[in-house]
Amino acid sequence: MSRTHGKSMNPLEISTDQFRHLAERVTEMAARYLDELDRHAIAPASTGDEVERRFNSPLPERGIAGEALDVLPDLAQFSRVQNGRFFGYVLGSGEPVGAVADLLVSVLNQNVTAWRSGPAAVTIEKTVISWLAQAIGCPGYRGYLTGGGSSANLMGLAMAREAKAPANEKGIVPGATVYASAEVHMSIPKSVAVLGLGRDNLRLIAADSSFRMIPDALDEQIAADKHSGRIPIAVVASAGTVNTGVIDPLGRIAEIAERNGMWFHVDGAYGALAAMAEPEKFVGLDLADSVSLDAHKWLYQPLDCGCLLYRSAEAAQAAFSHSGEYARSLTNDPVEGFAFFEESLELSRRFRALKLWLSLRYHGFGAFRESIRKDMRQARRLADAIRNEPQLELAGEGDLSAVCFRHRGGDRFSEEELNGFNAALLKRTTQRGKVYLSNASLRGKFCLRACIVNHRTTDADIDGVVPEVLAAAGDVR
Repeated sequence: MSRTHGKSMNPLEISTDQFRHLAERVTEMAARYLDELDRHAIAPASTGDEVERRFNSPLPERGIAGEALDVLPDLAQFSRVQNGRFFGYVLGSGEPVGAVADLLVSVLNQNVTAWRSGPAAVTIEKTVISWLAQAIGCPGYRGYLTGGGSSANLMGLAMAREAKAPANEKGIVPGATVYASAEVHMSIPKSVAVLGLGRDNLRLIAADSSFRMIPDALDEQIAADKHSGRIPIAVVASAGTVNTGVIDPLGRIAEIAERNGMWFHVDGAYGALAAMAEPEKFVGLDLADSVSLDAHKWLYQPLDCGCLLYRSAEAAQAAFSHSGEYARSLTNDPVEGFAFFEESLELSRRFRALKLWLSLRYHGFGAFRESIRKDMRQARRLADAIRNEPQLELAGEGDLSAVCFRHRGGDRFSEEELNGFNAALLKRTTQRGKVYLSNASLRGKFCLRACIVNHRTTDADIDGVVPEVLAAAGDVR
């Protein structure tokens, strides 16, 4: 029975018929957007002033009811479009089944803090975590969903700090040191700073010619630091570096960490989920004390859907358990007494797991596994096309799906001028609106970068990259 407006109705209340009408309008807009993905320029041809004029309106004291939705169709015009030719950053493609779940998530409005606050939501999240851990070869790991890899890395390193140099009660232990590759993601220096360890206590270890951390250099740096009185507490390995998608030698690094009594964290936000498809590339991943990964990258989920997996619930509780009386569990039942906030930095948490649970049940892990393999095949296809084009050079090709390249520019350019030319080339390629690339700097060389974590990408999309870049180069000249 539909609720109707009446004198006693709260001014923020709407009837179920009104809700149904609003939802139908939004669903129709979303469906039209999906239908028209290939008709939009990937990068909108708009200026900051234009977007401000369209969406930055005065504070609305009085509502306009359904007219508030009238501006929503303009969002596509002023948004970056993720069709099959979007290759920027490391950003998944927004799988629609997961998107459908997000509407229900917001209506249910479950606060996934503990079983008692959201029994179904907590059970589904724990189930999804178990699935992910099994899928990447880390059965038995616990964990929780996060806003992204950056927050997962922060919490993984917080666990490392408390496990190896406890600081929650008496403060930071002087000289506690963290190690990572020179190719590490920017979230690791940020995490070290936020945790009070200090970026001067982050040792960036040299990478080899393929941009992988050099284990011998790590070993030597740890020995030197121990000799000088420092306390090595953690090493971070990358399972997919952000620039080139290489995987550090996980097994060797795990052995060094264990020998030195250190926490071993794997930043797998980009690549760890590819262990579903090519597990042989990830030998040693199951030796990690903690692993970050992002379902909104290589499980194509709508933002946001990161994850932290960890081996030890006790280590997570040591780092994060500090509950007020108002949050104390009133039961010792292992199911009904479970609380995510006892193993996480967050208290209030949205029901991120539903979209992933629904999407995985709808398609099955096998479909995602094959799509990941497809992405990696297409990265190799693009790399081959670049090798076969005399005007372009391949600058970095990793283990996964990132390809870095640049225009040779001819003999007339100095190295600085060539970097400038390629920067202008990237800008012009984006302006043309057919292909979206991002950039990387590899040993001082400005490169164009394509990262394929997109379930919509076809071979024809890949085959269009080189011609489009060459056409943009002609415009720049």
